Amino acid sequence: MLKILLFFIIGLFVAMLFLNVYFRAKVLKTYGRLVRNRVEFKPAHVFNRKKMEEEVLPKYPNMRQDILDFSNHMQYSIKMASVLIALITLVGAVLMYFRGEG
Repeated sequence: MLKILLFFIIGLFVAMLFLNVYFRAKVLKTYGRLVRNRVEFKPAHVFNRKKMEEEVLPKYPNMRQDILDFSNHMQYSIKMASVLIALITLVGAVLMYFRGEG
């Protein structure tokens, strides 16, 4: 049982690493286009779609898709990382419980 849990935790860490690299590449690619076109917005805009549509998108209509892609990638990356961290913590707690019994 311990080996299975340990293997599962290692798999989750690898998944988290892959997720980080994958989304970092996607986010940086989009971010690079936004910087080259001098698109400016605050972190609050990334997490508030209504605020983004009211304040940022009207200023940069030609960059709409890149702005939305950047925002979506950031939100998805944070959600997935949160889920993986919670799973790693949960499996780690179970692993510690079983190690204490043995």
